[in-house]
Amino acid sequence: MIVFDHVSVEAEGKRIIDDLSCQLDLGLAGGSGPRRIAVIGVNGSGKSTFLRLIDGLAKPTSGTIRVMGFDPTRQAKQLHRKVGFVFTDPDTQIIMPTPAEDVAFSLRGMGLSKSESSALVDRQLQSFGLTPHAGTPAHSLSGGQKQMLALAAVLVRNPGLVLADEPTTMLDLPNATRIENLLIHDIACPLIVSTHNLRLAARCDMAVRFADGHIIETGEPRHVIARYLADCGVADNEEAEASL
Repeated sequence: MIVFDHVSVEAEGKRIIDDLSCQLDLGLAGGSGPRRIAVIGVNGSGKSTFLRLIDGLAKPTSGTIRVMGFDPTRQAKQLHRKVGFVFTDPDTQIIMPTPAEDVAFSLRGMGLSKSESSALVDRQLQSFGLTPHAGTPAHSLSGGQKQMLALAAVLVRNPGLVLADEPTTMLDLPNATRIENLLIHDIACPLIVSTHNLRLAARCDMAVRFADGHIIETGEPRHVIARYLADCGVADNEEAEASL
């Protein structure tokens, strides 16, 4: 479970998250399988801050948070062993010169031998279609390849939860589709994804809609998305269907 209890976040005199209380079931108990949860809403509604609070990257001004039993504010180190975060711009999290080195860097501190780490890196690069680029300068990769590398580096640690903040925003349609398919089908743990990509949101198990720092609706994605489109002035027509 993820539990927010009267959580607020203020910055520069503005309340970004406003007295938020909620519970999110990650679907790990009872054999239901890991859940995919989409977080949608207009820019500035609180989506990204919500994800950053879950990971401990942002601190609440008031209230408490529990993520899989951890307090992200006081137990960030322990939580980061369990949670992987994928940023909108992969350049912000690719820190090593080559894909092979970047994935290997994620394995530091896990107690693996050099041969074990090397074998795991090779398998991960193969799984993400990056083997031909293992020694290529990371900065020269395409946008889609960089996002695949960012995901590979996060997932190689076998996290218990993945948070993805608008992971397809900077990608063209083919690469966005590749990332969508990977997030929905290939991750073995729960996923919470903040996104403007309503096609991706519609493929999730649940949608959470933010507005003005509040969660104003949760439920089956297509129903939540349909009301979101209507409130944004998008009629129930071909344009709306194309969004899904």
